[in-house]
Amino acid sequence: MTNVHGMKPDAGYLEQALTAVLASEQLPPIVQAGHPVLRAQALPYTGQLSAAELVRLIEIMTETMRAAPGVGLAAPQIGIPLQLAVLEDQYEVDAENAAARDRVPLELFTILNPRYTPVGTDVASHYEGCLSMSGWQGVVDRPTTVDLAYDDELGTARTRRFTGWQARIVQHETDHLAGTLYIDKAYTRSLAATAEYSAHWAYPDIAEARAALKF
Repeated sequence: MTNVHGMKPDAGYLEQALTAVLASEQLPPIVQAGHPVLRAQALPYTGQLSAAELVRLIEIMTETMRAAPGVGLAAPQIGIPLQLAVLEDQYEVDAENAAARDRVPLELFTILNPRYTPVGTDVASHYEGCLSMSGWQGVVDRPTTVDLAYDDELGTARTRRFTGWQARIVQHETDHLAGTLYIDKAYTRSLAATAEYSAHWAYPDIAEARAALKF
């Protein structure tokens, strides 16, 4: 970014960031909260990469997401202010948690220039974390169903409807591209270090946490 502290990404900074990631022989580090790229409005993807470069960037992001491990990764999380994210949820969870969170597997897919729209008024409240806020969890209210409009990696415009935990992942990663972190939407009194969350609040629902932490 020409004015990185002002959080105004430009084409020059984007090119530098892309070159650094694509030229490296190692997976990029995941930047943490406080880095200005996480608070910038990411630039729309308008063909800044060749087809081969885009494929390689998606591969790098997917490998980085899986290594973390996580269920989604947005380009700003590796320092690239571009409206691009990868999403995948193939982790095994116990039946009680899966039912409470309406969590079913999500096959790997890529989104470019995404926008989501809530469907209906139903909202679900759950703890969630972020690879760019390592070590913390917080409760966020999110619409249970959203329609996602996006371009795929081939440039095809698509719209898909997501519900439950998949809808949460979609919203979380799309928010990253607008400079929004989950903490902006979380109940701050719910915020828990991951070790404390695991010790006290890792239940299928948030009822006990809500009562004890008073949020």
